[in-house]
Amino acid sequence: MEQGRAREQARPPYASAASATTPASVRVPEQVRGEHTHSEPLPAPRPAVQRHSVRGQILDALRAALVDGQLVPGQVYSAPALGARFGVSATPVREAMQQLAIEGAVEVVPNRGFRVSQRGPRELAELAEVRALIEVPVMLRLARTVPPARWCALRPLAEATVAAAAVGDRASYAESDRAFHGAVLGLCGNEQLVMVADDLHRRAQWPLGNTPATRRADLLADAAEHTALLDALIAQDLTVVQSLVREHFNGAES
Repeated sequence: MEQGRAREQARPPYASAASATTPASVRVPEQVRGEHTHSEPLPAPRPAVQRHSVRGQILDALRAALVDGQLVPGQVYSAPALGARFGVSATPVREAMQQLAIEGAVEVVPNRGFRVSQRGPRELAELAEVRALIEVPVMLRLARTVPPARWCALRPLAEATVAAAAVGDRASYAESDRAFHGAVLGLCGNEQLVMVADDLHRRAQWPLGNTPATRRADLLADAAEHTALLDALIAQDLTVVQSLVREHFNGAES
């Protein structure tokens, strides 16, 4: 018995299954091995993907690649090739792509992968019109009821859009742009409205087919409208607020 206890005490504690089999991070390989990808222009490697919540991180990475034009409209991408590029299996990539298909960003191509949706100016104009129908009345109502101190708290979000625009980071700008609009609309207290508006906003940020990427000057102009709008809201200048809000969405249609 004593010898049995001694052997039991000498035995090293088992590491958890996750720590024994899952590295802290995964490095993105320089090239894809074992994949015929010469016809698939792939997005540039992103920073190493942590193993926890892999699907969510891959979804974020694919959305960023979509916004900044690394995923080209009309091009077909396979889950195994993208998985190798990100240093993960095809499964989380396929799951993330399925979510993008639900959102309308890609379409499933049987036995090949996923094709990035091609969109035209008309679709963008329609999205801008629907967003304006939802957001403009809400913003004008909030301009009459929300105290200046609440608007002042949103200043860092407006400044974040300016910072992203200044360096021409389209993916970061897209995130900060939606964060600002979401925070403004969030003051109305209607969670369903905020979710619907965010979905429309995200769709409006996808690149159009066969068009140049958004210029840094355009991003800066859009970001400047955020800060100007916030200044008018803090000053409770309803005339300027109405003019800026309508101009902001009219600009999104062009």
